[in-house]
Amino acid sequence: MLAPRLRANGRAFAHIAQFHPELTALRRDLHAHPELGFEEVYTSARVNEALKLCGVDEIHTGIGKTGVVAVIKGKSTASGRMTGLRADMDALTMVEQNDFSWKSTKQGMMHGCGHDGHTAMLVGAARYLAETRNFDGTAVLVFQPGEEGFAGAKQMIEDGLFQRFPVQAIYAMHNWPQMKPGTVGLNPGPMMAAADKVTIEITGKGGHGAHAYLAIDPVLVAAHIITAVQSIVSRNVRPIDGAVISLCAVQAGDLHAMSVIPGKATIVGTVRTFNPEVQALVERRLSELCSAVALGMGATATVQYERIYPATTNSAAEAKFAGDVAEGLVGPEHVDRDMEPSMGAEDFSFMLQTKPGAYLRIGQGGEGNCFLHNARYDFNDDILPLGSALHASLIEQGMPLTA
Repeated sequence: MLAPRLRANGRAFAHIAQFHPELTALRRDLHAHPELGFEEVYTSARVNEALKLCGVDEIHTGIGKTGVVAVIKGKSTASGRMTGLRADMDALTMVEQNDFSWKSTKQGMMHGCGHDGHTAMLVGAARYLAETRNFDGTAVLVFQPGEEGFAGAKQMIEDGLFQRFPVQAIYAMHNWPQMKPGTVGLNPGPMMAAADKVTIEITGKGGHGAHAYLAIDPVLVAAHIITAVQSIVSRNVRPIDGAVISLCAVQAGDLHAMSVIPGKATIVGTVRTFNPEVQALVERRLSELCSAVALGMGATATVQYERIYPATTNSAAEAKFAGDVAEGLVGPEHVDRDMEPSMGAEDFSFMLQTKPGAYLRIGQGGEGNCFLHNARYDFNDDILPLGSALHASLIEQGMPLTA
């Protein structure tokens, strides 16, 4: 049974709560069988099977390699409206440290981010919408592969997702352990940062550690670059503009060669920003600074800057609408409409670059080390009906039947 704190208003929630056990079983089966990006063969098959049982009108597979799209028509389609809902399906390369019966059966793979729960919530919405059809228009449910670093959303778009299903708006949500169950958060602007990869290649001159004056030490240059780069945000970016530069790995030389100065060093890191102008500024300053520091020490440095995911930015009208829908389910006191953005990244950003829409966070709570990408993380099954009802309510209220 649902805990009282997770009770919500509305017909959709009451209806979906009746098949909470089935959603829980599906979620746990997906958790036990995690798959990485573009390898979601079992997951896609289970989604396909579930959608057939739900009675959706159309199922399209193989979009974006392993993506699945379901189409559900309302009691009327006279409005011509079409709204999308998206859930991600892939897992992470992690070793799970839980001991419950549905823990991962695949060594080195784990649903450590709750995509198993996201998929189950969207299946729950599909079942409700197919059974009730209390809307005027067409619902498009997108089960997306490869969110975890594979840009599966971009792959689906390039594979014709929005040409085949020209939605007017699209919505997605992500569980958030730092929020209490029964709460929803969003804002009318950036929800997640852009994620960029930086690779700095330093070329010096190798030599003997006892005769360093005859060499150009790239390790020393790397150390100065690592320190100098930290000035970019503090001295070039306005304090009110968010930016993070993290240089996370350095590779140079051989740990078994204590007296050998290597000829090259490589630094790898990430940049996170919300504003494209700030993103461009950081990219330019990184190249200038690294080159100048290296040159000043007799070496050279090149910067490879890769823009991986853009910022996930809600459109204002759709964010307001989604907030209104959430308030109808859980009450205004449980909806944060001005949620602080996260410096994490999300490839739903590609969809929001193409279509209006909103990305929401749904609280799931948790004890101890339960945050996302933690080896002891697990999705909170108690929130499944609420997430499904929120998805379904976005469809019903976004494309209402008229008398």
